[in-house]
Amino acid sequence: MSSARETIRLLLVDDEAGFVDVMRKRLGRRGVQVTPALSGTDAIRKLRGQDFDVAVVDLKMEDMNGIEVLSILKKMVPELPVIMLTGHGSEQAARDGMAHGAFDYLLKPCELDNLLAKIRQAVGK
Repeated sequence: MSSARETIRLLLVDDEAGFVDVMRKRLGRRGVQVTPALSGTDAIRKLRGQDFDVAVVDLKMEDMNGIEVLSILKKMVPELPVIMLTGHGSEQAARDGMAHGAFDYLLKPCELDNLLAKIRQAVGK
């Protein structure tokens, strides 16, 4: 029912391809246009090429960690809200993300409804 203008454009940064694929499909069915990035480098490339309303960034990735990705994204688009995803045991790193300008963080695995609510909160919808 939502118009194209209300579609939330999400940059999803996570090196777990399976997770990204599932989230892209599940969020897509809820009116979120998901652009997957399977590495920090990929995320930066995608951010150069298009606009996003919000980014969800995994903390632990192979090429660069979520804090590094967060810092670069915030330099490129300071107003972009970034939600960090973190596994259990790395809440401290997520709090470090907050100190670096993250909008908020969620523990993985997170409920889709919780993630969607956080995304909507981040973009003010």
